Amino acid sequence: MNVGVFFGGKNTEHDVSIITGQLVIKELKQLGYSVLPIYISKEGKWFIDEKMDNLDFFKKLNDKNGLQGLNEFNINLNESKDGSANIKTQGFLPKSFKIDLAFPAIHGKNGEDGTLQGLLELLNIPYVGCDVPSSAISIDKVLTKLFYQRFNIPTTKFIYFQTKDWINKKNDLLKDIKNTLTWPVFVKPARLGSSIGMSKVKSEEELEFAIEVALHYDNKILIEESVEDLMDITVCVLGNDEPQASLIQESAYTKDFFTYEDKYINEGGAQTGNADKKIIIPASLEEKITEEIRNMAVETFKLFGCSGIARIDFLYDKTFKKYYANEINTLPGTLYYHLWQKSGIPLSDLLKNLLDLAKEKHKQKNKLTYTFESGILKQTEINKLKGN
Repeated sequence: MNVGVFFGGKNTEHDVSIITGQLVIKELKQLGYSVLPIYISKEGKWFIDEKMDNLDFFKKLNDKNGLQGLNEFNINLNESKDGSANIKTQGFLPKSFKIDLAFPAIHGKNGEDGTLQGLLELLNIPYVGCDVPSSAISIDKVLTKLFYQRFNIPTTKFIYFQTKDWINKKNDLLKDIKNTLTWPVFVKPARLGSSIGMSKVKSEEELEFAIEVALHYDNKILIEESVEDLMDITVCVLGNDEPQASLIQESAYTKDFFTYEDKYINEGGAQTGNADKKIIIPASLEEKITEEIRNMAVETFKLFGCSGIARIDFLYDKTFKKYYANEINTLPGTLYYHLWQKSGIPLSDLLKNLLDLAKEKHKQKNKLTYTFESGILKQTEINKLKGN
């Protein structure tokens, strides 16, 4: 089986995606799979080449000339009769590559938001992870919180607006935030991850600048109340119809919130599992609270229609012993393999499970009927449609 691993992407989490992609490629090769690295540059160009199967290649990459000589291709994927997909590269002597299953490893916009999944659906290629609707809803923090509200899942108090609202009624919005929410608050781009563009605001004086920063990254902004005596906790979920929850991870942070540096850089990065001092597994929670949160993670996974894998973050108020559902990541950075390993599932088994779940989901989908013989065309005349 040929597995195409998609990574990179035209988004702010490009570099994190490269790390996830290379982790997946290396482990799949060790498991004996034929792997095709498919890289999307920051400019949105697509490349497929066996040379891109190691992290050192990308550490040395110079965007101006480092990709020269690689097999570039336009998005000209074609479905084959056997259910696979063919990729044909550009150039005088084009090459063809066959993909039997896709493994998306792109975080954030243009990859984790349902766009890549939509392309794979059109081509009828089995793929790892969540489908189009669950990806599109979960990437949007505002839609996620509106879902939480609708189904009585506890979440922090919030306000949201778009760029046009900020331009047309800035003073009204500032007044609404001040009157509705309690300081401090978080200002977040609605559809970004890795804490990029996010600020913790402790006063009205800081608010306007934080909003302007967030608007550089997204045209929809979420503002939500902070949990002050906070424990930042995370649960991963794996499965399709009968998902299972991992242990709970507690993440430490150095500033007012879990920053990009805490997640990926400081002491090796807590999100990669390299910074042992930054993470506690299992989290130091009471047994009753632990089970409630793990059960809520599974129920949230089902509610959003997730499949394969997802990571669900919670905020735990240590003072009042209350927890709040926070964000959903349908493609966790590095698949959160360190948390699964602590939960008894090593990376090799995690990847095999994900491939099996992808094939299972694809098989179920293809049992559905997608055509309908209506006879409408035989009874319709263009002149009648035009009113003539």
